[in-house]
Amino acid sequence: MSSDVIISENISGKALEELQSSCGVTLDPGLWKAPDKLKKAVANCRALIVRNQTRVTAELISAATRLEIIGRAGAGLDNVDVAAATAAGVVVASTPDQNSISVAELAIGMMLSLARKLPEADAHVRGGGWDRQRFVGTELYGKSLGIVGLGRIGVLTASRARAMGMNILAHDTCISPDSVAVTETHAELVELEDLLKNSDFVSCHLPLTPQTARLFNYQRFAAMKPTAFFLNLARGEVVDEKDLIRALEDKRIAGAALDVRQTEPPASDALCTMNNVILTPHIAAFTREAQDRVVTAICRDVQNVLSGRNAKNFVNFPRPRRRES
Repeated sequence: MSSDVIISENISGKALEELQSSCGVTLDPGLWKAPDKLKKAVANCRALIVRNQTRVTAELISAATRLEIIGRAGAGLDNVDVAAATAAGVVVASTPDQNSISVAELAIGMMLSLARKLPEADAHVRGGGWDRQRFVGTELYGKSLGIVGLGRIGVLTASRARAMGMNILAHDTCISPDSVAVTETHAELVELEDLLKNSDFVSCHLPLTPQTARLFNYQRFAAMKPTAFFLNLARGEVVDEKDLIRALEDKRIAGAALDVRQTEPPASDALCTMNNVILTPHIAAFTREAQDRVVTAICRDVQNVLSGRNAKNFVNFPRPRRRES
């Protein structure tokens, strides 16, 4: 297999078709599952496009001796060794803004679904039931939403929640109280412990780092209100799922909604049997509009770099650099 561009996951769209018309492109959506085959495939490519499942390791980058750019079709970079790419002179580009609206909208939808018990009510009616008293819910209006990670997605979620009459608490160690993210959302910036204690909904929007891995454990769930709901649309590894199950079984929290899991796809576990838990298969960014923006942005940057121009959404530098000897 020899192509200018290797795509190891499922990516499609008009922008990809345009890239294919100007470059040699190999699209193999299952290539990420075969590391040895992937390593062989990238040996002579100039660009590698991935989503979140391909592990772009230092070893893989070292094997790609002609590589100029790694395009991450998405925002998170925990599956890409950026330091190794930088040392090799390889551009890393991502799509930090393109799917943010879709993720924020799903967060709002999940809060409404938890508050009004929509999945359980739907299953009840489909099964022939009509017990209205069983599904008395709660309003979002007047409730407090605690956002852990007030980045692009956190800000968009907060602004939409504010429009619904919610109060916003936020915890983010990287921003200051006079940050635009705080002032524009009218958020109260607080310590994590205060956020957990005072929020009716806690929504996680953190990147995966050594500091955030398993941040949400039993102790933190136990610090929440027993009537509160927990949402994770960020990275599954920031939650200790065994502790979450225990917290739900002990009724330390009222329910949860997870779009991401520690292992994807996950094995069947107790979460699958709980009526107060909503589980979706990492679809927060999967709307037609967001995917069109993501694919367009990453294909544009790949085309730019391969044509000798600057990448726009670069993480390290806009053009490839001479590899270190």
